[in-house]
Amino acid sequence: MHMPKSTLTAKSAAAFAIKQHRLQGVRYCPSPHVDARPDPNDISLLVVHGISLPAGQFGGEFITDLFLGELDCTAHSEFAPLEGLRVSAHCLIRRDGEIIQYVDFDQRAWHAGVSSWQGRERCNDFAIGIELEGTDNTPYTESQYQVLAQVAGALTKHYPRLSADRIVGHEDIAPGRKTDPGPAFNWDYFRSLLQQETQQEAQQED
Repeated sequence: MHMPKSTLTAKSAAAFAIKQHRLQGVRYCPSPHVDARPDPNDISLLVVHGISLPAGQFGGEFITDLFLGELDCTAHSEFAPLEGLRVSAHCLIRRDGEIIQYVDFDQRAWHAGVSSWQGRERCNDFAIGIELEGTDNTPYTESQYQVLAQVAGALTKHYPRLSADRIVGHEDIAPGRKTDPGPAFNWDYFRSLLQQETQQEAQQED
């Protein structure tokens, strides 16, 4: 998959500050679908997801309603199986790059389900979950790649156990059960943006 050459702005490395486990300057909608991590200092995995409600349709507040436990499951025929479902993610990145945060990063969001990474199960215990508005087969937007790289850069700086090689897809921690973010997500392009983000951050600190 071809993507344009990255042109991160000089200010992007500092675009997102994290204070008290929240991104600053973004919309915050606290989800009730949250509990305490077994060890709040063990934040060592970042999981990238893809989501759309209804499937393949973008925009609106259905994703936020789902994460807040307020989804009207009569609003669309696809929503009936979601009745009573209690799920959340730490953040959503919409198609235009808008970020919504639902759960503080030191808390456990309910995004991974049955999962394991490198022999360790229950990834929710130690992972941050970021949802991208999209589908497995719909190209993600340039804004989403840029913002995800900036957020990932801020997270890896703030949480020392997180690193670029510990950023994975939902499909990687739940193979055979989950497929997102899918083949539409260009990992090479994202990692190149993240590398630039890290380099810019280092230059600003010099």
